[in-house]
Amino acid sequence: MSAEERIKRMVAEKGKMLLEIVAPSRQVVRSEHVDEVIAPGSEGEFGVLPGHTPFLATLRVGMLSYREGADWHHLAVEWGYAEVGPDRVVILAEGADRAADIDLSEARIEKDRAERLLAEKLSEKDYEKARIDLMRAMIRIQVAEKHGQK
Repeated sequence: MSAEERIKRMVAEKGKMLLEIVAPSRQVVRSEHVDEVIAPGSEGEFGVLPGHTPFLATLRVGMLSYREGADWHHLAVEWGYAEVGPDRVVILAEGADRAADIDLSEARIEKDRAERLLAEKLSEKDYEKARIDLMRAMIRIQVAEKHGQK
């Protein structure tokens, strides 16, 4: 076992992981003290604990949650990839917003706008765009409300 593998195993055995969440324009989260991650995989939600078997997964629009000690943190993520290892989770997402950074009133306006568009007769392309906008807005609302916004 190499020195790097021993270090990874020690980190995992201590019950902590590194979590990095990166969007195209910025690093959204970097924490070395994460106990658990729950992510919206394209094939369904998945959870990761320290020592997890390595894998790659694609992500869908959804809520990503992670726990540091007893504190849960929530983000709205938009498509991307997750690379999981025994001591780290790296998320590369098209978009990611912390709950505290979401403007709940703006998200509700975006939801209403998307719902109005979906009620109209649209081309297949425009319908799909409106459907995606609605999903994004609904997740942003859910994440903001979970954080305590009203």
